[in-house]
Amino acid sequence: MAWRNHSAITEFILTGLSDDPLIQALLFVLFLGIYLLTMTGNLMMLLVIRADSHLHTPMYFFLSNLSFIDLCFSSVTVPKLLKDLLSEKKSISIEGCLAQVFFVFFSSGTEACLLSVMAYDRYAAICHPLLYGQVMRTELCVRLVLVSWGVASLNATIIVLLAVNLDFCESQTIHHYTCELPALFPLSCSDISITINILLCASLLHGLGTFIPIFFSYARIVSTILSISSNTGRSKAFSTCSSHLAAVTLFFGSGFLCYLMPPSGSSLDLLLSLQYSAVTPMLNPLIYSLKNKEVKAAVNRTLRRYLL
Repeated sequence: MAWRNHSAITEFILTGLSDDPLIQALLFVLFLGIYLLTMTGNLMMLLVIRADSHLHTPMYFFLSNLSFIDLCFSSVTVPKLLKDLLSEKKSISIEGCLAQVFFVFFSSGTEACLLSVMAYDRYAAICHPLLYGQVMRTELCVRLVLVSWGVASLNATIIVLLAVNLDFCESQTIHHYTCELPALFPLSCSDISITINILLCASLLHGLGTFIPIFFSYARIVSTILSISSNTGRSKAFSTCSSHLAAVTLFFGSGFLCYLMPPSGSSLDLLLSLQYSAVTPMLNPLIYSLKNKEVKAAVNRTLRRYLL
């Protein structure tokens, strides 16, 4: 491994979000609140989906997996961010950096695959309602989830191998709050052009490979909804996929900008990364619970069951 050639480098220094103690204290309170809301919201979704038999359907099976991966995604970066906001020295070991790179790409990659699978589920439910039970069988749903995890693991492994082969000299300062691969490129004293090209190709293949099925699924969904004669029918059909569409917009919008823009360490880079890895996992359970009557009804039934 190239990093072994520079044994003097055992850690990296993160610049974080701010050097001002007051701002750091305010940010700590803010992101602690975001993290607690993320944990509470996603754990509640997992509990409600498991406890309520009305939600034992393919759509909510995928949603429970999305909630679990959101728990993982947020836990990869936010606890370290909270620790650094209370520390004078914001450092991360080489092993910790590699682990963060892997789990950031694994979590985000799995979420992208799951959102793509959920789009296909909505397409089957709206465009082929009479065949939905036959198409979205339990075996197929399990396989789709396993494939999502497997593809994301493979993609993350390839990207970690790129990080392992970077050659670092003296610079140890990462102009970011977390250890992301694009933020490591300015520290490398070796030729990174091939690495950047491979990362760009891997990100495009994975990003477009998951986004294109979403696009075509929603093209068919919109066409089917517009063909429904009654306003009530159109409204009901659209309400079944509006939550997923909002989640897709949040995730892919910030994700594409975060990884396809050249790394600069600017405030925009940090904001996009925060929205991508901290804010979106918090908002997903809110989106699916506030805009979904079935989830709200299930939450009420679960609360009555356990609290009364």
